Amino acid sequence: MQPPFLTLNQYLRALFGQRVQKIPLDAGLSCPNRDGTKGVGGCIYCDALGSGTGLSRRGKGIREQMMDGIRWAKRRYKAQRFIAYFQAFSNTYAPPERLQALYKEALVSEDVVGLFIGTRPDCIDEAVLDAILYASRGRLVTVELGLQSANDKTLRRINRGHTVQDFINAVELLKKRDIPVCAHVIFGLPGEGPEQMIATIHFLRELGINGIKFHQLYILRGTKLHEEYKNGGIQLLKEEEYSELVAKSILELPSSTVIHRLQGDPPRDRLIAPLWSLSKDKVRKEIIKKLTS
Repeated sequence: MQPPFLTLNQYLRALFGQRVQKIPLDAGLSCPNRDGTKGVGGCIYCDALGSGTGLSRRGKGIREQMMDGIRWAKRRYKAQRFIAYFQAFSNTYAPPERLQALYKEALVSEDVVGLFIGTRPDCIDEAVLDAILYASRGRLVTVELGLQSANDKTLRRINRGHTVQDFINAVELLKKRDIPVCAHVIFGLPGEGPEQMIATIHFLRELGINGIKFHQLYILRGTKLHEEYKNGGIQLLKEEEYSELVAKSILELPSSTVIHRLQGDPPRDRLIAPLWSLSKDKVRKEIIKKLTS
């Protein structure tokens, strides 16, 4: 079934005329909310890998990760065009010279047509943007900014370490450079009900962000959130509630908004709850059903 919204796959096919596969990369960078600059331990839901693969810790450099990923994508999807996706932790949190070298290392051939960079809004400045644009050499660039919630009270509750204004400032800087922004949001954060979650979507709509990634709050083993969950302090969304919220959010966004992801994809071996997070296809079908019924 064709989804009734603009998917990342559709967006990239329209630009390049064929399938484009993202290759996740782990640059071994840290985060100001982990190294003591803003805080230690990170956000309450973040584990030791920071959504990454751990390949950097195992000694694999960016070029090797990229080449391995390309070989895999060619076998699995017959893809011939690729995007280097810096995923783990905050991928603009280093001196600009180092960032520039890392980004250039990922562009292993002309078949790498884009550079996607995941980071925090408080890790964006003019020097970082100079490094990104110099390294990318005209390729498609997208910066993925973790917002999670447009409520400062919630951001403090989850130990996010930045403010809503930080996000606004980062988006303004990126817009001046014509760099598309994909915002990350999490539904089901502590203290938030449907009204607060939809208010975050309205906030992003008003800012004119280009794309969005939806995530459900899930519990990973060994996180601060895991401890709260064990003590009964966390109430998670049910599958039906989450599907309804995402469907409603998509309807609130312009049709030109690229929907990069409908739900988070937790590591199976570290997931504590909710177990419906492992039913990715089922959740996707439920969201599409709500949008088309």
